[in-house]
Amino acid sequence: MRIMKETVTAEPLSSAPGAEKYPALDLANSAIALPGGQYVDLLGTPGGAEQWLVERGLAPADTGMMEMCATLLRSLREQVRALLAAHVAGLPAPAGALTAVNDALTRAPAASLLRWDPTRGLYREASHPVTQIVEHALAVLAANAADLLTGPDAERLTACGSTPCNRYLLRHGRRHWCSIRCGDRARAARAYARRRPTTD
Repeated sequence: MRIMKETVTAEPLSSAPGAEKYPALDLANSAIALPGGQYVDLLGTPGGAEQWLVERGLAPADTGMMEMCATLLRSLREQVRALLAAHVAGLPAPAGALTAVNDALTRAPAASLLRWDPTRGLYREASHPVTQIVEHALAVLAANAADLLTGPDAERLTACGSTPCNRYLLRHGRRHWCSIRCGDRARAARAYARRRPTTD
């Protein structure tokens, strides 16, 4: 596995086409390969993971995300990426990725637990509030990934056609790039290849 230097871009990339409808696509694209071997992981820290969830309405601000929960989110991302990659390549879905997504779909508690306290009496409480928030977010994202992969938009799913970009998008017409930046880079590479003299 190639290790890329993590960096922070001054100008954040816009969401790839389709991410507004499918947050799971945005999840898959939250680890971004950039030119020059640089890498941005929007979920790389608990704070970054929490901000990502808050911006998508999947967690309240000041959730208090811990590394364990951020790790769960990054793990689901890798499984969703594996399913997207297999779909785009026309390969069977990896069994481990299917298991992980199904686990996320079924793990979220449907209700708070019933508790007893001598002072308060009976009351309802999540076993661990932050964990419950994260498990709910994971279930929502897993369900969204399943909807994307089995719905009518699945045939439009493609990988960005600009090296070294590793993002996925829903194709519109002939567009195969996740952003204007990637489209410009791909066109520049093609123009350079045409101008370069061929040598045997």
